[in-house]
Amino acid sequence: MRIAISGKSGCGNTTVSHMVAEELGYPMINFTFRTLSEEKGIEFWTFCRMAEESDEFDLEVDRRQVEMALAQPNCVLGSRLAIWMLKEADLKIYLTASSLERARRITQREGGSLEERLEQTRRRDANDSARYKRLYDIDNSDTSFADMVIDTSALEAEEVARLIIKEARAREAR
Repeated sequence: MRIAISGKSGCGNTTVSHMVAEELGYPMINFTFRTLSEEKGIEFWTFCRMAEESDEFDLEVDRRQVEMALAQPNCVLGSRLAIWMLKEADLKIYLTASSLERARRITQREGGSLEERLEQTRRRDANDSARYKRLYDIDNSDTSFADMVIDTSALEAEEVARLIIKEARAREAR
C-alpha cells in the first residue's frame, strides 16, 4: 500500500508521515529541497535562492519523490504535493489547519514572533500555490479527490496518525 500525505507547512505533515510509516513498518519517503541541497553540496538558503531563479530544482525533487515511491510496494510519501503527484497512491490524505495554528506551531519549532511567522506562513502559502499552478496546473486548495481531509488544528500528531493507520489497516483488510 502506498500512502500519500500532504499538507501546508505547519500542519504536521512530516511528523505524522513518520509516525504512520513507523507504525506500519513502511519506508518513509520525504525527499526535500534540503535533501537535494545536501546532495549537491550547496548551503540550504543559497540553494533556496537558486530555486527561485529556476524550476529545475522543484521538478527534480518532485520527480525523484515519485520515483522513490513507485520503487516501493509499500511506503508513505509525505510532501506538499504527494496526493497530486503520486497518482498510484492507495490512500491519499490531506492535512489542514488554520493559518494561525500553523504559524503557532512553526513559531514553537523555529522561534521568532507569532506575528512574523503568521505573515511568513501566508506569504509562503501564496507563493507555493502560485508555483504549483504554474508548474503542474495543480490547485492545492482542491482536495476533493483526497480519501481523507483531516483538520489537525485541535489534534495531537499521535491522534492524526492513529486515524490514518486505522484507515490504512481497514483498506488492507479488504
